[in-house]
Amino acid sequence: MKLGNLILPKTAALAPMAGVADRAFREICVAEGACYAVGEMASAKGLEHRSRKTAQLLSVSEAERPCAVQLFGDDPDSMAQAAIKAQLYRPDALDINMGCPAPKVAGAGSGSALMKNPPLAADIIRAVRSVTTLPLTVKIRTGWDSDHLNAVELALLAQEAGADAVTVHGRTRMQMYAPPVDLATIARVKEALDIPVIGNGDVWDIKSAQRMYEETKVDLVMIGRGAQGAPWVFRILKAWLERGVCLPEPCPEEKLAIMLRQIALAVEYKGEYVAMREARKHVAWYCKGWRGAAALRRRAGTLTRYEELEALARDALRDQSPEEER
Repeated sequence: MKLGNLILPKTAALAPMAGVADRAFREICVAEGACYAVGEMASAKGLEHRSRKTAQLLSVSEAERPCAVQLFGDDPDSMAQAAIKAQLYRPDALDINMGCPAPKVAGAGSGSALMKNPPLAADIIRAVRSVTTLPLTVKIRTGWDSDHLNAVELALLAQEAGADAVTVHGRTRMQMYAPPVDLATIARVKEALDIPVIGNGDVWDIKSAQRMYEETKVDLVMIGRGAQGAPWVFRILKAWLERGVCLPEPCPEEKLAIMLRQIALAVEYKGEYVAMREARKHVAWYCKGWRGAAALRRRAGTLTRYEELEALARDALRDQSPEEER
């Protein structure tokens, strides 16, 4: 897929996820085979006020390229100024969030609320386009609710305003993350546009990725929640889509090694206090479906030091071993 000056293989990209897709997780996913990553959304107003947290969200390392930074806001001038500042962090692309369903974002007129105001959405895209030569993408949903499925309209406006690609999450804002995913609307967007379309929503494995590609004809699939606690999904999809090889899931020992590496990176980037508290949800995701998972989740919820995580990993691995090996 051609995205501005980027050439991306037709495998799978990492979706932007607030509070999840931080630098450490993005680096792990790219190492595991993600062809492209989009960072956590950063507030245009936060950049305007030089928020330290917002600046941290925009950091892009060499280990996670190609990577886009994602901006959200409801004012064209503010978004243009944010885009100028965001480029100082040397991202490979810029993404505009017009799909976030969170009440604190949509309730303030940003994110998916812009789907209710297509003219303003187009003005924001034009404003950002005017200040950057980087690849510019826009992430939308199918609509605000089931009575207002205007993804095709908004996607066409995005194309006309200068976007290089559109990502469609196959749900309305009112659905949040509830099933089903509307592949038919994603397909209509793809059919209507000349620029690339990226499909997002409930891609977890080879079967769901194939379904997204086959039923929508999108240029690329994007994985969000399907990568939580399972970044090797990108490795598996890459092998299947490029070589027709069906790789097995990593063994428990390798899964835990990946988890430990991710959290070690987070500690390096954010400090132990912040990283270990944020790690609690990641550890719970990694341990999903394991023997003794409930106890592991409870233990994960109290983590404060990295050495505690190492001890949890040792105990978790022991509990996954056959009885005769213990």
